[in-house]
Amino acid sequence: MKTILTILLFLFFLPALKAQDEREVKMGDTTIVIKKYYMGFLKKGPNRTHDSLTAAQIQKGHLEHLNKLGKDGIICMAGPFANDDEFRGILVFTTKTKEEAEKYESEDPAVKSGRLILEVREWWSMKGAVLK
Repeated sequence: MKTILTILLFLFFLPALKAQDEREVKMGDTTIVIKKYYMGFLKKGPNRTHDSLTAAQIQKGHLEHLNKLGKDGIICMAGPFANDDEFRGILVFTTKTKEEAEKYESEDPAVKSGRLILEVREWWSMKGAVLK
């Protein structure tokens, strides 16, 4: 029941969130902070005709790029999808703007080569939430 109440409160305050990066939401004696992130969806790009050696080099550069973004605090989560379909993976950016997230990911060797493309969406989550 508490989870449903949290979701309803979140939806109620969503229009007011557009102008802010964080917001406190009170539920009785509990206060949660929700934060704006940018969710990046990596999808198959138009250029996937690389030979296996080139594809492996691009993948190595892609992983190095993601590791650097993680170490620099630009992304807080990343990972591939299990299925071999259009959607290849996700990134959660901690940037202030969508354009900033797109700029960082445009430097990814897999995006530069056309093997992947990025779609970014604004996403709100409880600050400090962890996966279990």
